[in-house]
Amino acid sequence: MWWKTTVVYQIYPRSFQDSNGDGVGDLEGIRRRLPYLKDLGVGTIWLSPFYKSPMKDFGYDVADYCDVDPVFGTLEDFDRLLKEAHALGLRVLIDLVPNHTSDQHPWFLESKSSRNNPKRNWYIWKDPGPDGGPPNNWQSFFGGPAWTLDEGTGQYYLHLFLPEQPDLNWQNPEVREALYEAMRFWLRRGVDGFRVDVLWLLAKDPLFRDEPGSPFWRPGLPDRLRHEHTFTEDQPETFAYVREMRFVLDEFSEPGRERIMVGEIYLPLHRLVRYYRAGCHLPFNFSLITEGLPNWQPENIARIVEEYESLLTPWDWPNWVLGNHDQPRLASRLGESQARVAAMLLFTLRGTPTWYYGDELALPNGEIPPERVRDPAALRQKDRTPAGYHTLGRDPERTPMPWDTSPYAGFSTVEPWLPLNPDWPVRNVAAQEKDPKSMLHLVKRLIRLRQDPELLFGPYRTYWARNGLYAYLRGKGLLIALNFTDREKALDLPQEGRVVLSTHLDREEAVEDTLYLRPDEGVVVRLG
Repeated sequence: MWWKTTVVYQIYPRSFQDSNGDGVGDLEGIRRRLPYLKDLGVGTIWLSPFYKSPMKDFGYDVADYCDVDPVFGTLEDFDRLLKEAHALGLRVLIDLVPNHTSDQHPWFLESKSSRNNPKRNWYIWKDPGPDGGPPNNWQSFFGGPAWTLDEGTGQYYLHLFLPEQPDLNWQNPEVREALYEAMRFWLRRGVDGFRVDVLWLLAKDPLFRDEPGSPFWRPGLPDRLRHEHTFTEDQPETFAYVREMRFVLDEFSEPGRERIMVGEIYLPLHRLVRYYRAGCHLPFNFSLITEGLPNWQPENIARIVEEYESLLTPWDWPNWVLGNHDQPRLASRLGESQARVAAMLLFTLRGTPTWYYGDELALPNGEIPPERVRDPAALRQKDRTPAGYHTLGRDPERTPMPWDTSPYAGFSTVEPWLPLNPDWPVRNVAAQEKDPKSMLHLVKRLIRLRQDPELLFGPYRTYWARNGLYAYLRGKGLLIALNFTDREKALDLPQEGRVVLSTHLDREEAVEDTLYLRPDEGVVVRLG
């Protein structure tokens, strides 16, 4: 099954390559950069939303599930991109945003037109609470209540994100079938599957009960953390919806050409793995992001990996990720030296890795001055944190890809929609291509090495995880050793071997009883 041996590369289309000089990346720009992706060695690209949209949340507010927004191009541009990607042997996943639409989607415009409209029940409408306010205490991810009053009809509608992103009513079979038809639209065009946005939020408590308060909330934390999300997350009905989506994918699947589902699910591992049983091929495992990067210690990382491995059945395929469009950049979290160690971890663990565009350059978080903030999540916090709201949003991890030293880093011919990384004249693709010890070359080497059968299919076993070192065995012949410290470390080996790759990209050598790791170094040792 191809999705077990691939490397997934996430592209945020606005920030990858501008082809028409408007400062915003587009589908044609991605098409022109396909040779770069092929050379990098990835096997699958995942495109964040490019649907027609008012762009209140940059495409996650969909106004038409079956068309391309003009800022990104046309359907013909998408077809050309897909055809050329397939010709190069690259698979293509696209985002599906099934939890909510734009408030400008024709479905919502009909729904809000009157209480008697046939599409009224396509969204979640409720009468005001006893005090005339929102129906319950549910909070938006972006701050404030998750309910907005529609003056025209006197009811509130639910939006777990922006007010411009009303939640669809997944209890309504007409809604589900409409979304499944949107899936079929893209599957007929040839896409290889979907990354499903906020999959764990589709079902809501049918009684719309207040959520209990969180004992961990304190002033200054986001509004949504005031409560434990007993009634808005991971509801039992969600699994039936996942199964129905899987049935749609299976309509278009055949051996070697399976159409797959990657589910965005921020849940503890013991709850996450239940989505395998419902039919999700790869429930996104964010544990390295949520638990690993904030506590980058060997014992903690080993604990995460061991827990995950222990929860998987023989039919479940693991997956790992270190960054995405909603999370701070890897290099800014760990520093560039440890970002290289983290890359070795990601590409040598068992399972499918997902890589975020630009992390192969060790891109840092962008520097976004207040007047350049674009992320609605940050702008909605402006009044709450006037001194630093521009640091709270997701703009820093969405800055344009720097390709070379030409004006605007080869991303565009005009000022990009977000600022380039300040060091773009020296941190760009062209510069790192010329440097044989660059992060870019390390990632290429790791992706090539990952095709070793021991890394693709060999079992995992922890070998050592303390005193700043983390080491594990893959299959019978490979040992990966990672130094999480800025000091030299020694590790006794189970048998002699040979270093085949170092994160420093400067040694391949035989080792006997003891392996010496330099500060911030990871190595792959072939034993025997």
